[in-house]
Amino acid sequence: MADITFEYIETNGIRLHTAAAGPEGGELVVLLHGFPEFWYGWRHQIERLADLGYRVIAPDQRGYNLSDKPSGVENYTLNKLRDDIIGLIRHHNKNKAVIIGHDWGGAVGWHLASTRPEYVEKLIPINIPHPAVMPKVLATEPQQWIKSSYMLFFQMAETPEKALRANNFLAMEKALLKSSRPDVFSPEDIKKYKEAWSQPWALTTMLNWYRSIAKSGKTQGMDNNVPVPVQIIWGADDAFLSKNLPKESLKLCLDGKFVLVEEATHWVHHEQPEIVNRIIEDFLAE
Repeated sequence: MADITFEYIETNGIRLHTAAAGPEGGELVVLLHGFPEFWYGWRHQIERLADLGYRVIAPDQRGYNLSDKPSGVENYTLNKLRDDIIGLIRHHNKNKAVIIGHDWGGAVGWHLASTRPEYVEKLIPINIPHPAVMPKVLATEPQQWIKSSYMLFFQMAETPEKALRANNFLAMEKALLKSSRPDVFSPEDIKKYKEAWSQPWALTTMLNWYRSIAKSGKTQGMDNNVPVPVQIIWGADDAFLSKNLPKESLKLCLDGKFVLVEEATHWVHHEQPEIVNRIIEDFLAE
């Protein structure tokens, strides 16, 4: 990988452990991971973006890996998560940044672009819909309820942590391996993820992102149209999310595009990194 440096950045009242690469004077690109990853989930994108001259930062988002883990579900609402990223942009003395987010990281990106678009140059959500779209699709597609059932389990107190931690995180390991294409996550990758999941209180604070959904749903401006350019990337065989979600998300974009990547799942940026990187590069060059 590219030469990566690490630092702890004070933002929004917490410290985020952040990986960085590329020239410090380059245009800022912020990579936001989802559940259950950390900065390492962007290892296939960091080097390419840095080589193109971008200043790339990939934080462990709050509650994950080596970043701070404030207690309480109220500390994981979309507004809190959005303001963490605004603080990172300000820390780098930039007015705005390109935001690339996968899964929950993409939800943070959508929310940032919807409610504080002045901080976003362009947005690239990967296998994650606009937050306002999921309730609409759930109302019309019973199959999505089945795909999202794990989110209901995560609402319980303590039981999910015990189940996910059992047998050295066996359930989490199986979830990654079964929902992705063969041999995408190596034994070394799984070892790194388990180290991140083993951090004190990490499972609870990671799950608090899901437990805060009801509070975030009342957030003003969540269903705003997105005024910045948007490039949605979607793995065609996502086991968790319907293909109608990106199509519905485009309806909330004033300048949006959608690419469906075949032979890819929810983990498309791991499985098809060359394709994903090319889509990103072409979009940023426009």
